[in-house]
Amino acid sequence: MALINQATQKNRQLLVIDDESDVIDYLTEMLNDNGYKASGETDPQRALQRLETEHFDLVISDIEMPGMRGLDLMSAIHARKPEQLILLMTAFGSIDLGVRSLQAGACGFVTKPFSLNDLLASIERAFNDRQMHREIVRVGTPDQNPTPRGLIAESPNMKKILQLAGRAAKINSPVLLTGESGVGKGALARFIHEHSPQANGPFLQINCAALPFTLVESELFGVRKGAYTDAREHRPGLFVEAEGGTLFLDEIAEMPLAIQPKLLQALETGKVRPVGAASEVATHVRIIAATNQPIEKALQNGLIRPDLYYRLNVIRLDIPPLRERLPDLEYLVDHLLQNAQTKLQRQIKGISAEAMRWIRAYPWPGNVRELANTLERAVALTEHDTILLEDLAQATQLPIESNFSGNAATHSMTLAELEINYIHRILEITQGNKAQAAKILGIDRGTLYRKLGDEI
Repeated sequence: MALINQATQKNRQLLVIDDESDVIDYLTEMLNDNGYKASGETDPQRALQRLETEHFDLVISDIEMPGMRGLDLMSAIHARKPEQLILLMTAFGSIDLGVRSLQAGACGFVTKPFSLNDLLASIERAFNDRQMHREIVRVGTPDQNPTPRGLIAESPNMKKILQLAGRAAKINSPVLLTGESGVGKGALARFIHEHSPQANGPFLQINCAALPFTLVESELFGVRKGAYTDAREHRPGLFVEAEGGTLFLDEIAEMPLAIQPKLLQALETGKVRPVGAASEVATHVRIIAATNQPIEKALQNGLIRPDLYYRLNVIRLDIPPLRERLPDLEYLVDHLLQNAQTKLQRQIKGISAEAMRWIRAYPWPGNVRELANTLERAVALTEHDTILLEDLAQATQLPIESNFSGNAATHSMTLAELEINYIHRILEITQGNKAQAAKILGIDRGTLYRKLGDEI
């Protein structure tokens, strides 16, 4: 009895390798009757020669054969064709052998004696798994073209931020950008600059948390030669260097309190006094400030002066974290993959549907910066032309809802109940793919089946 739609299998070429000719004859006949185009070889070396010149969608090989064991044969095949699907058969079946086979690169294994239905199910599972791994998410172009800074806005909250940023760019008032680390405050600051009347002027930035206290004042306002021991020459400072452009003050809540009055004076008067100078210098600079700290909390804790806070907080843009911008994710992935390909000079067709599902479920605590770094690493290290789930560095971390454990406590779950709920959550994320669920959980498939009460 055929278990599968023959019309969908008629073009699939199968090669069966077994040292017993009777097994070859039986399996090829049954597989051909079930819609495949199957042929066989009893000699592993002859099989390797055929694989050099012929295409096979799946190789089905015995593990124990004279002259060359199935695992050695699989290694030889993968040395020639790394993407070749190989299903192993063994009369010495065990969970350990199956796990070693899978770790060595097999797409699955069946234990002799097996029924034809078992073999057909294993074959179809192998093709389904391959399709899931190789399916590429093809994302379209957003309604509005992304800016050169990659500020993609398909989500309503990010669209609103870009609209407000576009309006803020047209006027010369200070802008305060807030949001978690990695959300793109620097990119938004550049967006505002590039859409402002100062677009042709310089865009300079300083990280207020990165400089020692003794250097912040001279970096911002300049220094005159001889003002202190190491001041061997005149330096203009960022306010003067950014003349006619934009000065971006990142991590403003980390600026030393002693410097904040001078910054406030520069904002209010448009003049700065270099360290050691007798007179002030006029400047015409657009100021954008940013912080990843809750700015009101910094104000309450005395980290920022109230008068400076009110002067900077004229136009405030709160950039949402990536977990609140899910409609942007696919477009961001597409854009960041293109950037990584250009940077690393590698060609990637796209990202698998399985990997994309995981990306949507992961909370991205490092926001766009973490996503960009993750995709760049994946492009650099993948052995495929498609980014797979296994290529994502954080894929061993469970992307579950933050209230999962809280719900478990509320419902007084036992440890065993919590474990099984945890496993089912993983299976939801992987859409029932037990092999991938086992990988994320850090256990082998045999253990997963036993915990679920299923049979392999």
